[in-house]
Amino acid sequence: MSARHLGLIANDSKPGARELLADLVREFASHPVELHLEHRAAKLIGVEKSHSESELADLCELLVVLGGDGTILDVLHALGPKVRPLFGINLGTLGFLTTVGASEHARAVRAIVAGDFVLSERALLKVEILRDGAVIHADTALNDAVASRGKISRLVRLAVRIGDNVLTEYNADGLIIATPTGSTAYSLAAGGPILDPGSGVFVVNPICPHVLTNRAMIVSDSAPITITATDESPDVLLTLDGRAAHRLERGDTIRITRAEQRLPLAMLPGVSFFDVLREKLKWSGTAV
Repeated sequence: MSARHLGLIANDSKPGARELLADLVREFASHPVELHLEHRAAKLIGVEKSHSESELADLCELLVVLGGDGTILDVLHALGPKVRPLFGINLGTLGFLTTVGASEHARAVRAIVAGDFVLSERALLKVEILRDGAVIHADTALNDAVASRGKISRLVRLAVRIGDNVLTEYNADGLIIATPTGSTAYSLAAGGPILDPGSGVFVVNPICPHVLTNRAMIVSDSAPITITATDESPDVLLTLDGRAAHRLERGDTIRITRAEQRLPLAMLPGVSFFDVLREKLKWSGTAV
C-alpha cells in the first residue's frame, strides 16, 4: 500500500511533538505526497489550514499519529465508523500500538512513501447497552469494555453469559472484556493473559474477585458476551478504552460482540508482535 494523501495527527501535550512534526513535514516535502494536518498538529507548527479527524478520514489513505497508545485510542474514537489505517510514531512511554520511536522518524517516512509496511488487522469490540430490550447506546472499543462499581466502594455482582450459556456471577470490583490488542493494557495489569493479536478470542477478566477461584477466561470472539448487574449491585459504570463512563440503570444489559470493522494498524515489516513484547516488557531471557 502506497499512500499519496497522508494525515498528520499529533498529541500536542507530549514533549517533542512540535519538533518531530516539523521534522516529518520537512522529510515528506521531498516526496510526492500531499499532507493534511489535524487541528492540533497544524497549530503546533503554525499552519493555517487544518481538518478534523473525520475530515482527514475522507481525504487520506493513511493517518500518521504522533503520540502514545492513548493517542491512538483517541484518534480511533474520534474517527467513529470512518476507520483508516493508522501509523503510530511513539512519543509516549510504552507504546504497544506505535510502530517506531521518534528517533526513527526518517525510517518511518521512507517506509510510508514506499508503502513498505504491513497492516495488522486488529479486532474491535462492538458494545451495546440494552434497556427493556432496546439498544440505547452503541459504540466500539479497541482495547476493552469495563463494567465496574461507581462511587460507592463495594463489590458489584455481574451475571455473565457466553452465547446461550451461563458462565457465572462475578462478585468483584468489576469485569474486563478485552480484545487481544487490549490484553496488554488494563487486563494485563489485572492479571490477565497476553494474547496474539490474530488469535480470534476475547478475555473475560474479573477485577479483584471475591471468589478466589474466579480467574481470567479466554473465550471465542464468535459468541456474544452479555453482562447484567444483579438487583443487589450498587451503581455500575461502563467504560470503553478508558473513555467517558456510561452509568447503567437497574435491569440494563451489556452485549458485547466482535465488530464487523477492524482497525488496520501499520507495522514495519520484519517487526513481529513478539518482538514488540520482548522490547516493551523487557523480556531479556535472563534472571535480571
